[in-house]
Amino acid sequence: MKVLVDTCVWSRVLRADKPDTVLSDRLRELILGNRVVVIGPILQEILSGVKIRREFISLREHFAAFDTLPITEEIYVKAAEYYNLCKAHGVNGGHVDFLIGAVVVHYGCALLTVDSDFRMFGKYVPLKFL
Repeated sequence: MKVLVDTCVWSRVLRADKPDTVLSDRLRELILGNRVVVIGPILQEILSGVKIRREFISLREHFAAFDTLPITEEIYVKAAEYYNLCKAHGVNGGHVDFLIGAVVVHYGCALLTVDSDFRMFGKYVPLKFL
């Protein structure tokens, strides 16, 4: 099964000052198994704030190795439905998070995240977690 890796996981792993070794090992295993996929919004979040141009280019080149899942209008609409459903149950979240959830459901992949908001969404959205 392919795995969409959330921005928070990449941030913890790529953090130079104090990387998360448990997540690093898990991510390494997924990468070696050719299971990691990305989406544009997560790539944008990862690349945003990289101040040194050569680091930006290097990071972009590394991420080019992963398959990028296209986000269709149908997926955006489903994300809005998930947002409305969760909101009706008192569960709040960001639009990108609901988009991530819709992508995961649409493509039948799993989500690797450390963001507890997704566990709340998972009560109402059929997310698969790794």
